[in-house]
Amino acid sequence: MSLQPPHSLRARLLWLLLAVIVVTALVQAIVAYRTARAEADEIFDYHMQQTALSLRSGLPRQAAAGHDDDEAHDESYDFVVQVWTQDGLRVFQSARAAIPRRETMGFSDVPARGTTYRVFTMRSGAQVIQVAQDMAARREMAGTLALRTAAPIAVMAPLSMLLVWWVISSSLAPVQRVRRQVSERQADDLNEVSEAGLPDEVRPLVHELNLLFARVRQAFDAQKSFVADAAHELRSPLAALKLQVQGLQRASDDGTRELAVARLHAGIDRATRLVEQLLVLARHQASAAGGQRPHPVALSELVKQAVADIAGAAQSRRIDIGVSRADEGAFPGHPDAARILVRNLLDNAVKYTPEGGTVDVEVQRSGDAWLLEVQDSGPGIDEVDRERVLDRFYRVAGSQATGSGLGLAIVKSIADLHGAVLTLDRSARLGGLCVSVRFPAGS
Repeated sequence: MSLQPPHSLRARLLWLLLAVIVVTALVQAIVAYRTARAEADEIFDYHMQQTALSLRSGLPRQAAAGHDDDEAHDESYDFVVQVWTQDGLRVFQSARAAIPRRETMGFSDVPARGTTYRVFTMRSGAQVIQVAQDMAARREMAGTLALRTAAPIAVMAPLSMLLVWWVISSSLAPVQRVRRQVSERQADDLNEVSEAGLPDEVRPLVHELNLLFARVRQAFDAQKSFVADAAHELRSPLAALKLQVQGLQRASDDGTRELAVARLHAGIDRATRLVEQLLVLARHQASAAGGQRPHPVALSELVKQAVADIAGAAQSRRIDIGVSRADEGAFPGHPDAARILVRNLLDNAVKYTPEGGTVDVEVQRSGDAWLLEVQDSGPGIDEVDRERVLDRFYRVAGSQATGSGLGLAIVKSIADLHGAVLTLDRSARLGGLCVSVRFPAGS
């Protein structure tokens, strides 16, 4: 069974830093212990050397006379001092059991008395002075000194671990706060998460999360608005269709029946058109709420394709529709949404232009913008109604053409998506409506 590393950032930081502290403390303790022992050995060697040097002027008279007392023969002495003549005669020793004479001058290790002695030998005139120390006692004292040196590390390591735990816990507290905010909210709560006090590494993530919440909230609002609008607007045509079917059932002769069938066909066409526009609106709202990246939009190509698609309907009403100017080029935007915009403008122009009329389309690059103009020879829109026709389901009173009142509302929504400026005015050349949309050209 393999041990998986913790997925929690807090746990991972704690384990790694605590492990680093433990390893570092152990290394420091070992180095300090060995260094202290080495220094203690140097100090003991220095003391042995100084003891031997202090005897160069000669031994005390009592010691030189060979007087032995209990103090001189105390086995508890750490140091053993011996003095030899050049002939090998020992004239002084500080312990009962002697240590073998060492001819090598300086420091050496001599096994004796069941242990090992550190011996310092020096010649002073006609005498040889030896100072010895039991290595067991030396190691015990050196170890005690070394432990006293390493002890603060053993105390500071746990304190450092507690400090690291407190620092990491307090540093990640804002992240825990964000986690609680997200985990405790309801599914329909799309309010922003507070970014106050967040670390620089986490704030961009929470900022993007808030942007996502905003897009989802926008999508939910659009869905609610669409469902409400669709339910409201479909109620009337469906009721009308039901009445027309009832009228068809009550028709008593062929003439009445044919009139009811014609009205039913017209009602179905209106309902179909309304459903199509509602679907277009829903598709555009979903696209806008999705936050799609912009792509190159070749406006002239979209216009030419839309004119070709609507040419049949225009020809059936003997409407002259054409493109008077189409500058080549592209700007950053949303091609599918721009295609819907162009198609709705041409549909409206053909629908409201009387038979035998004219619809003219222009696409031109104007400075730092792309300008789309659609002009027709229809009745136009009075100035007082030009703002209201951009609202959903609003239709100009007395209009003869059938419609749902969604065409220009969709155009306005797509223009806003592109940061474009939509203007309704009277056509100076054709006398009808002139719709212009100014798209920013981008970089």
